[in-house]
Order: sequence, then structure tokens, then C-alpha cells
Amino acid sequence: MFWYQQPSRNRLKLIVSSSTWSLNSYEDGYSEAKFEVSRKSVNHVLMTIKNLTPMDEATYFCAASDH
Repeated sequence: MFWYQQPSRNRLKLIVSSSTWSLNSYEDGYSEAKFEVSRKSVNHVLMTIKNLTPMDEATYFCAASDH
């Protein structure tokens, strides 16, 4: 599972990737302290944005890859 952020009028930025076989992998500038990813099951992954501020205003996307 891949989580992306797209601030208004900007490009997509990868926040974190998550898989069933490894730990969450955060991109530079992002952390679990702000973007918590929890896997409820193989098919149910949730990202929670903590302590929202105006800087968090964006469109957020998730994408899945089935290997």
C-alpha cells in the first residue's frame, strides 16, 4: 500500500509505503509521529494524520500493488 499527498497545485509526494512483510517505509520529511499507518488486515490499511494544521491541507491518495 502506498500513501501520497498532493498539496494544491503541486505534484504528488509519496508519504509512506506499507506491506505485509516489512515495516512501514517513510519518505524524507514524513514520519510515523505525524502519519500513522495501521494494518487491520491484509485488505484494510488505515492512515491517520495526527495534530492537523493548515499545512496538512492537501488531497491524499492510496494505491495498492498486488505482487
